[in-house]
Order: sequence, then structure tokens, then C-alpha cells
Amino acid sequence: MRTQLETNLIRLVAKHRELVVQFIRKELVTKYKGSFLGRFWSIITPLMMLIIYTYVFSVIFKAKWDFAATGSKQEFAITLFCGMLIFSVFSECVTKAPTLITSNPNYVKKVVFPLEILPVSLLGSALINYLIGMAILLIGQLVFLQNVTWTLLYLPLMLMPLLLLSLGLSFLLSSLGVFLRDLEHSISIIVQALYLLTPIFYPVTAIPEEIRGFLYINPLTGIVDNVRKVVVWGIQPDWMNWSVEIIVSGIVLWLGYWWFLKTRKGFADVL
Repeated sequence: MRTQLETNLIRLVAKHRELVVQFIRKELVTKYKGSFLGRFWSIITPLMMLIIYTYVFSVIFKAKWDFAATGSKQEFAITLFCGMLIFSVFSECVTKAPTLITSNPNYVKKVVFPLEILPVSLLGSALINYLIGMAILLIGQLVFLQNVTWTLLYLPLMLMPLLLLSLGLSFLLSSLGVFLRDLEHSISIIVQALYLLTPIFYPVTAIPEEIRGFLYINPLTGIVDNVRKVVVWGIQPDWMNWSVEIIVSGIVLWLGYWWFLKTRKGFADVL
């Protein structure tokens, strides 16, 4: 059930939707401002990393996906890319959140400015980059696998836990980042560790069974697995895991937004 805090957040975003769009556009433009290739880097960078990871894990380590239909390098790359796109949304939000308020001190001093839209705009920017990457993935799937499954319709539902989790952590970390300036550096280390501890480059079954359960402590594990099932493999998602992820992510969002509102009055004193 939607709480009063979440309802207020939805109303705030709806009220300031034009401002949110402006900040999303600003975030997208600023990221590649001054570079020759500009927005093309959002395509070039993941594709280059995809080529490297595909070679390392499919050729050197001989990794195989559980539900792979062909076992080809192209299918491996598409499956890998699907997981990388999910993590990119989480990573972009979490790594930028600690400096989100401190890098915008002018907005903090404006009493009427809704600071709550900054984490929302950050998530919106990450989501747009995800959709660009997903378009590339689906084109690759059509070209190399000649197949796009009907279960793709489940994708919006499968993304909900990711969006709630990323937004909740963005609220929490953007607030903590005002008071703990070292947070930016420690979060970068944690995100790098999660990148390897999330089954992006390998299937869950590659982990020894006796410690496999610990992998699901990481909420991204179930999200990545379910998105791959509906996008690449064309099978039903694990609805039990999805339900748990929705509840946990909803709690994270509630706590993050509550903490943000509780501490925002002290931002101006610190900045």
C-alpha cells in the first residue's frame, strides 16, 4: 500500500514535472559537454566494455548461461549486456548521489526550491540512458538471434524494484553526502565490489550451492535474473523474488525519502 510520504513525493514530482524534465536534460547534456563525440559516448562506452567482457568470460573463462538457446558468442554478449544495463542505472544513481546536493549549493539556499526533484532527475537521466542501451540490445537480438519474445511486455514491471531501490538510495546518499564528504569515495569502492558480486558476467549456478544463498542478499541479483528471463530468454519471471524485491525496494525508498526530508533543514548550515 502506498504510504503518505510516497504519495507526497508523487504529487511533488507531478507539480514540478517541467522542472524535473529540465534537470534531466541538463544532466544528459552536462555529462558529455565539450567532448567531440558527445552523446555517442553513452553508446560507445558500454559497447567497448561489452566486447572486452564477452571475450574474457566466454572465451577465457568459458562461462555459459543456464537458459542459453544457442550458446553462441552473440547470445552470450546480449545476455551479458542485459545485466550491464541494469547495473548501469543503479551505479549512475548511487555514485552521483553523494555529491548531488553539495554540487548544487545555490539551490539549497533557495527556500522555495524543491530539492527532492534532484534525485528524481538523476534517476530520470539514468533511465533514459538505459532505454538507449535497451534499444541497442533489442536490435542486436533481432539481428543475431532473430527473436524478440512476448515476455518483453513484463519489462516495466521487472524494472520497478530497480527504480524504487535506486531512488531510495539516491535520497539517502545525497543527504548523507552533505554531512559525510568521504562518502563519495567509499561508495565508489562498494559499487565496484557489487559489480563483481552481482551475477552479470556469470550465472547464479556458477556459484557453489552452499554459498549461493548469500548472493541473493544483493537485491540486484534477482532484478538482473528476472530482466534477463523476460527480455532475452522469453520465460516467466520469478514472481516470488519479484514480490520480495518490490517490498524491500519500497521500504528503502520510504526510509531514504524520510531521511532526506528529516535532514534537509540542516543542508544550508553545512554548505
